[in-house]
Amino acid sequence: MEPSVPFKTIIDSLLDDDQPFPPRFLHRFSDMPRSELDALKEIWVKVSPQRKHSLLDDLEDLAEADTLTSFDELAQFLFNDKDGEVRTRAIRLLLESEDVKLIPIYLKMLNEDEHAGTRAAAANALGKFVYLGELDKYPSPTKKQIEDQLLDTTTNNGDVLVRRRALESLGYSGREEVPPLIEAAYAQKDPDWLVSALFAMGRSCDERWNKQVLSKLHDEREDVRSEAIHAAGELEIKSSRPTLLDLLAEEEDLEIRRELIWALASIGGEGVRTRLEELFDIEEEDVEADFIEEALGELNVTEEMGPFDLLDIDPDADFIEEDPNKDI
Repeated sequence: MEPSVPFKTIIDSLLDDDQPFPPRFLHRFSDMPRSELDALKEIWVKVSPQRKHSLLDDLEDLAEADTLTSFDELAQFLFNDKDGEVRTRAIRLLLESEDVKLIPIYLKMLNEDEHAGTRAAAANALGKFVYLGELDKYPSPTKKQIEDQLLDTTTNNGDVLVRRRALESLGYSGREEVPPLIEAAYAQKDPDWLVSALFAMGRSCDERWNKQVLSKLHDEREDVRSEAIHAAGELEIKSSRPTLLDLLAEEEDLEIRRELIWALASIGGEGVRTRLEELFDIEEEDVEADFIEEALGELNVTEEMGPFDLLDIDPDADFIEEDPNKDI
């Protein structure tokens, strides 16, 4: 962060496509003073589309790395940009926001935006508010309105990605209409719909999906396997632990290894801490070591919240074979 740098210098850098935009200026777009935001608005139309896209991608990465940043004012200004890719990225900048004032904006985008990517991003962003509605964080009529719109989108929107994102957001919902939609998506031959079904299952906190999730942990398709692993962690399926530990010993894909580590940290139990500590001790890459250390912190939380770990039943016990639908 360089508050001493005149904002005109930052604007000049934005307009100069011959030079990379300096990363040290990115923090200046967080919590922008009104004067600087107004100055940006004046020249924004002159910024090249490629520069806009790369800037917003960098700001999204910064928001993930630094939770103290806030791009609310900037993003809401960009909701009206003529470029659908800019509007899509603006929504992604606000994915962690719980501001209920965004709900009508997202619903309007979902129903009216001409850009499919923006409609899909709006459907995805509404998932946060479905979740908050389940926690009674805002009036139930608003929650019903969101769910009704998403339910309609799953069947009546012409773009497949928009329908998939709507289903994923409905994963948080307790509405009786949702499980049949998830089952239908799971049964489709299209692996993209299967991935969305698994994603929604992971969000559901519903053990009815344990059998389906477990059946996909060895799937040959990496995206399907990865989402099944993620869902197993989200649902805290204890019987998946031995399989996840075995997969961790064999998996070479870095992103899937991360999913395995985090799922195991969320589930906890016998052998998990030992394995994660072993991985931490031998990891040579600082970034991966930091990730494993965070996972160990998550495991601490899991163990603190699971007072019955010592009574944890052996996942290989015979009764599981007799009743595969029963989770432990």
